[in-house]
Amino acid sequence: MAEAARQIDVIDTAPPFTADDVARLNAKFASVGTADMLADLLSGELKGRVAAVSSFGSESAVLLDLVAAVDKDVPVIFINTQKIFGETLAYRDTLSEQLGFTDLRVFRPDPRLLAAKDETSLRWSYDPDGCCDLRKVEPLRRALAPFDAWVSGRKAFQGKSRTALPRFELDEGRLKINPLADWDKAALDAHFEARKLPRHPLEAQGYPSVGCVPCTSQVQPGEDPRAGRWRGWDKTECGIHDPVF
Repeated sequence: MAEAARQIDVIDTAPPFTADDVARLNAKFASVGTADMLADLLSGELKGRVAAVSSFGSESAVLLDLVAAVDKDVPVIFINTQKIFGETLAYRDTLSEQLGFTDLRVFRPDPRLLAAKDETSLRWSYDPDGCCDLRKVEPLRRALAPFDAWVSGRKAFQGKSRTALPRFELDEGRLKINPLADWDKAALDAHFEARKLPRHPLEAQGYPSVGCVPCTSQVQPGEDPRAGRWRGWDKTECGIHDPVF
């Protein structure tokens, strides 16, 4: 009985995915279209093991539309940092209802951690990394606890920190999938048009990338699409994604 228990412990603590799995999947789907890849994964190897994570930002509708076309029961995780634009919250509800998702999961920062580490709610102004860790990274870690894999909406063209973005990565033992890694702005716009997807209301006001209110500013013509995020800081990611150069 003791031996059986030891064996169960080993199985339970083993990471669900390894670097070899990532290499296998990157090779397997190298020349497969995005929709076909998602159909294969979400209805096959990853069924019941994967969630889609979305900020419901200016380009989020494309990925969510592709996921919904395969399985509307895939859980969709949204992290409400409690500093989100009201327009984003309204867009989240509109889009998730239009696409027919059945399992929208909203996670918020731990109030005890906020009381201990951001009592004034101004940590963003002097320690944006610490603020992101409290308000995005920690809640997402809790949200992903039941899953072996997650789908991200990152694209390589979005900034210098994402130029070498692969379709599959390893993230704390989980498989991270970037189905839109090789999509450009023209392809995204074409999908919006073809599928008649609603645009984020702030996009037309000069926000090609939308995050939290204090750390998002308008982007001027010719600037990097993510130039409005954490403007003035040496920071390009919120912490849930590692830079991929």
